[in-house]
Amino acid sequence: MRLARTSGQPMRTTAEHLGVSVEALREWIKQGAIDAGEQEGLTTEERAELSWLRRENHVLRMERDIPRRATAFFARESEGW
Repeated sequence: MRLARTSGQPMRTTAEHLGVSVEALREWIKQGAIDAGEQEGLTTEERAELSWLRRENHVLRMERDIPRRATAFFARESEGW
């Protein structure tokens, strides 16, 4: 990111030098500005926390639903007897 900002070269040249796409470099620069507080948005740390919380939420919902599904399954099975 710093190289792209300070080199004075076109972004495409810097991206080719680094072996990444121009869009990837553009996103890195944007995220760096957010992390530095120069631009609005979620910081890298906040994005990681949000991702972790979403996964945790998914796991908790699955754990909550397992007993309910098991009860429904066994209720259907017992009706067939």
